Amino acid sequence: MTSIFDGFQLGNLKLPNRIVMSPMTRNRATPDGLATPSMATYYAQRATAGLIVTESTQPSLQGQSAPYTPGLHNDEQVAAWRTVTAAVHANGGRIFAQLLHAGRVSHPEIAGKQPVAPSAIALNGDVFTGPKGPLPAPVPRALSAQEVRDQVQAFADAARHAIDAGFDGVELQGASGYLIQQFLSSNANQRTDAYGGSVTGRIRFAVEVAEAVADAIGADRVGIRVSPGGQVWEMVEEDVPQLYSALFDALAPIGLAYIHAIAATEDDDVLLALRKAWPNTFIVNPGGAFGPRYTDRAWADQWLAGGADLISFGRAYIANPDLVERLRTGAPLNEANRDTWYGGGDTGYLDYVSHQH
Repeated sequence: MTSIFDGFQLGNLKLPNRIVMSPMTRNRATPDGLATPSMATYYAQRATAGLIVTESTQPSLQGQSAPYTPGLHNDEQVAAWRTVTAAVHANGGRIFAQLLHAGRVSHPEIAGKQPVAPSAIALNGDVFTGPKGPLPAPVPRALSAQEVRDQVQAFADAARHAIDAGFDGVELQGASGYLIQQFLSSNANQRTDAYGGSVTGRIRFAVEVAEAVADAIGADRVGIRVSPGGQVWEMVEEDVPQLYSALFDALAPIGLAYIHAIAATEDDDVLLALRKAWPNTFIVNPGGAFGPRYTDRAWADQWLAGGADLISFGRAYIANPDLVERLRTGAPLNEANRDTWYGGGDTGYLDYVSHQH
């Protein structure tokens, strides 16, 4: 039987185990989106993971989702990330950058720009803007067809920047209510052009981004994260099995390194069926984004038995830099302090201790 401690070949990367550090926003970059020395330490501490996927990183200023998130859209940001990737590689790790465009989940206070989205439909809720705290999400500006293509190009450019910064690859954030999932959804996307309406229209943006990024850096260095049926940030997806079967069918010929699926609902059958429909590596995050589950060894084993190749751990990685070793030995896990999840200094970030034998 497959174990999470077995090695795995992911594209041209040899992973020493099947444990993935899930992307988690920590809001510790500089105001202008530069990775910091503390971020280099944080990721290097967790380099025993089979693969690290970074916190969400904006491919353009327009795509920024929150204050103090890092970017990959200028030379200064590339240089700052090099210290992070070098630290992880020095500790024997492998690291992908997650590229996230916020779409409508943003605010002019964050990036100085009106958010853009598939349609001019506001999120019914607040977004965190930094010093001014949570503010109601504004009505986004609907992207023109040409602007949609410009966003595709921004992802491809950011992927090139990621490779230049020393990353082993990139993950496209197609989950959790951000721009790619906004196109997939039936409530945020009310377009009547080629990027809306039918299932074929609604998956078009995701597929074009994946194609452009694969062309830019090689498909074996590109993954995509999805949350079928996920309702974070008010997403509604009609006929989830049909939508994601069509998406997977369109993505398969590109030859992506992996799909990273969040178990976003309590119905695991949908994900198990989709796994069978995907020919390449399948990563599962059993916990769900902000969901009730907490990924543990039991969930990991259950999903490996169900056909997943790799298992991603989110919250457990915040407080357990040596998670692989703790899982291996059965050592108890530290509990993370929720008050320090987002923003702040090194407290609750770098000060979780490794288990002593």
